[in-house]
Amino acid sequence: MDPYLVLAWCFIVFVALLVIGLPWLWWLYIRSLVFAALLLTCPGAAFAQVGSGKSPVNARTNSYGGWECNRGYRRDGEACVAITVPLNAHLDVRYGRGWECDRGHRKDGEVCVAFNIPSNAYLHAFGNRWSCDRGYRPANEACVAIKVPANAYLSDTTYGRGWECDRGFRQVDTVCVTIDVPKNGFLQASGDRWKCERGFRPNGDSCVPVEIPLNGYLHASGDDWKCDRGYKRIAASCVALKKPANAHIDISGNDWDCDPPHSKQVDTCALRP
Repeated sequence: MDPYLVLAWCFIVFVALLVIGLPWLWWLYIRSLVFAALLLTCPGAAFAQVGSGKSPVNARTNSYGGWECNRGYRRDGEACVAITVPLNAHLDVRYGRGWECDRGHRKDGEVCVAFNIPSNAYLHAFGNRWSCDRGYRPANEACVAIKVPANAYLSDTTYGRGWECDRGFRQVDTVCVTIDVPKNGFLQASGDRWKCERGFRPNGDSCVPVEIPLNGYLHASGDDWKCDRGYKRIAASCVALKKPANAHIDISGNDWDCDPPHSKQVDTCALRP
């Protein structure tokens, strides 16, 4: 619809409203003004399309009443010019140049050149780069074999050394050496280190028993001890707490604190000044 006709119609309705003054006609008039405003603020859908003249060569009329270039052509001002597609490329209107390189080729200026895929490699799924086969890694535009030592296996990445030691072994330089698990110890889930069983603690390359003093118990970690409630750890012993007057055992269970409104002053609880 021509926006100028809409504006003219709005003017006629405005004059009629001045004469008649019916409320529902005012509502119709407001809706018309909104519609006209939308048309005037959308040049691509109205002014740019309506009255644009005849379609140029190699163009077709679009649904907005304007025109657009046929496939294989791109807009250049008020004309449609042919898209020059280089060898090993295809039309692709998603890009400004109108073409994209075929799978296995890359853009080099205005041409498409083939990827030089080395031995023991394959073209990536997207077709825009190559990757080395499993057991190989890239080096100077080539794929070289990964040397896996004894008691090791290929990892899922070609970065770094490209291999991991078997469970029960650990890496030392470029080899995998056996992990010596001491008595009362076990191999951790990672498979490359050991830990002492509960009730034992590490001492060098051995696991020694955790010595629990009187009024103490084995800590949840399993490799240390803690004092019972009402006792305090001093060196290797659990010593009974000596609470002063107006004091109580604190939340830790291994120390004391003053009852309000008293405050701690050295080993006593005094009223706050």
